[in-house]
Amino acid sequence: MKEKYIRIGTQLYKVVRRPLISGDFIEEKVQWSYETLRQDYGKNNLPEIEKYDGFCSIPDHVNYQRIHGTYLNLYEPIPYRPEPGEFSHIRIFLTHIFGSQIELGYDYLQLLLMRPTQMLPILLLVSGERNTGKTTFLRLLKMIFGKNATFNTNEDFRSQFNLDWANKLLVMVDELLLNKIEDTEKIKNLSTAGDYKVEAKGKDRREIEFFAKFVLCSNNEKNPIIIPQEEIRFWVLKINTITHDDIYLKDKMRAEIPAFLHFLLHRKLSTSQQSRMWFAPALLETPALIKIKKYNTNKVETEIATYCIEVMDRLEKDTLLCCPKDMLDIIRETGLKADLVQIRNIFKDSWKLRSEKNGDYTFYHIGTEGEIFPAKRKGRYFEISRSLVEKLLL
Repeated sequence: MKEKYIRIGTQLYKVVRRPLISGDFIEEKVQWSYETLRQDYGKNNLPEIEKYDGFCSIPDHVNYQRIHGTYLNLYEPIPYRPEPGEFSHIRIFLTHIFGSQIELGYDYLQLLLMRPTQMLPILLLVSGERNTGKTTFLRLLKMIFGKNATFNTNEDFRSQFNLDWANKLLVMVDELLLNKIEDTEKIKNLSTAGDYKVEAKGKDRREIEFFAKFVLCSNNEKNPIIIPQEEIRFWVLKINTITHDDIYLKDKMRAEIPAFLHFLLHRKLSTSQQSRMWFAPALLETPALIKIKKYNTNKVETEIATYCIEVMDRLEKDTLLCCPKDMLDIIRETGLKADLVQIRNIFKDSWKLRSEKNGDYTFYHIGTEGEIFPAKRKGRYFEISRSLVEKLLL
């Protein structure tokens, strides 16, 4: 096979085919030097070198272009050509994953294929059981979209270096556990970001167009990630155990991918765009999503109510005045994760309180020995009654 070299700006690359365990090959661009090139070919017999001004990343699965002007597209074509045919194994497997929402599942995959820059909800598959097919679903996406899909770890989201995944179509995590509010905020913001700054070790940060979608899996059904009550960017599905385990399912589905792509390309979407993430939020309000929201809210809500009762008992009062910031400090001392929006929503939406009074008030801290310390504060405070919190703690 003829060796291939390209020059991007002033940097030389050799295009290589790295062998995989499966027996397949994956094409990569490896930085090369002109000195090595001259050693291999001689200075008077250098091979032809394709020259480009730089890299770009423009996703397209229908009318893919490798070259845009004087730039080389880093985005890869999908590794299959659509062909008419049957895809019974893929159909059965996706019905297992999406259940009664299978048409929404087809819409999701069709949008990935035909409108790769369309914002889509963060898809989260959860199950405390084993052998559910969550990992197999991620592998199916990887087979379909090839190098445009990548696996991340929880730590990858927290790292400042993101060049290896920031220009992908799909960012997938198999064992999700992001239990800090800042982790949730980062993924939420990325899911609706049009631009993003990428950074690699030893290189300056630069801004790119961001179009990645997130597909997450977790064995934790209650608290894989913090999802506030008002959040509408998550689509959470509870996955059941597979009753019949087919060890050759992956190979069977791989053979059906051309037919499945043909189906998606010619299928009519069952939904129209109802939000910036395409789907109407009501369609994504699944029992699994509600369960996570309740778990996160209830722990914080219970802690606030318990604290209020304890202060009222010690002061022999029937009311307590506070602002969300007061309770945020208390909650964080317990080790729970919360933010001001979450606490304000508990007061306003769950407890139906109003902060109509703005002025001086006294908040009370409980010391390590149970002593009470008053703190003079000023702000738009809420008035919490004993009857309210007692009802919540029943």
